[in-house]
Amino acid sequence: MADTSAVEVNGLWVKYGDFAAVRNVTFSVVRGEIFGFLGANGAGKTTTIRVLCGLLTPTEGTVRVCDLSPQDGLLPIKRKVGYMSQKFTLYNDLSVGENLDFTASLHKLDPAVYRKQRDELLRFIAFDRPLNTMVLDLPGGIKQQVSLAASLLHNPEVIFLDEPTAGVTPAARVRFWELIRQLAGLGKTIFVTTHYMDEAEQCQRVALMRDGELIAIDTPANLKKSTFPQPLLELEPTTKTATTKIAEWKSSGAFDLFEPYGIRYHASVADQKIWKAIEADVEQHFHIKSIKPSLEDVFIRLVEGKSHGASI
Repeated sequence: MADTSAVEVNGLWVKYGDFAAVRNVTFSVVRGEIFGFLGANGAGKTTTIRVLCGLLTPTEGTVRVCDLSPQDGLLPIKRKVGYMSQKFTLYNDLSVGENLDFTASLHKLDPAVYRKQRDELLRFIAFDRPLNTMVLDLPGGIKQQVSLAASLLHNPEVIFLDEPTAGVTPAARVRFWELIRQLAGLGKTIFVTTHYMDEAEQCQRVALMRDGELIAIDTPANLKKSTFPQPLLELEPTTKTATTKIAEWKSSGAFDLFEPYGIRYHASVADQKIWKAIEADVEQHFHIKSIKPSLEDVFIRLVEGKSHGASI
């Protein structure tokens, strides 16, 4: 594996009997990169992450994390990675200090090393409450920051964050992503899953999974360009009967994407000739303007739709 790679995956398959949860997945992640991993529930993201964290042995293919493979033993990989789960990282009925003590004991950290690392991490997240504060009493955003500190206690090289800001306030999300960027600046590799497309925009590269397969991987800008080579249209209803015409226009063959976006619609023209024939009719019911696609548009088209238009 190249010195610049933190994660290398080649031809990864994970099978449960006849069912393949992950199908022939190949990608790499550069050291110090913020790497987004997106997909609908059941797409294979968590299974892939479990392999990379040393929690699951692949059925086929090769995996290397920090120059280690499962053949070297799963425990060495676990020592190199940190994992922060959306659902469970801290015990609510323990204090902040007790949670960190317990996590340190799991990693068998030397007490002096642990205390130094704990204090540095609490300063890093700007935690200014007593260590005997109960986790149950923490606001969601601060709880997530303490969870991050817990996942970093053993000084991992690669950090897996599974929807780390789910359910927290917008301000807390901003603060958390400031910490992510600082960690990447320190050379940590950040592997993050999220359902917030504005967060995915902050990743240096994004991988999209669907039905166990990797269907696209690139920078957010390149994904938008390759997925939508033609201008994307935004349509805002101007009449009460506007929405009654949508089914007719969809069936005309003019569009390969026509999806609601708040009170508006985003549409991609597939056939310019048909579009020109119905454009005047559409303009009677909608205000139309060309816009730049968002990563959410890419996600809808590639992950939730039928097109695999972006190249890997």
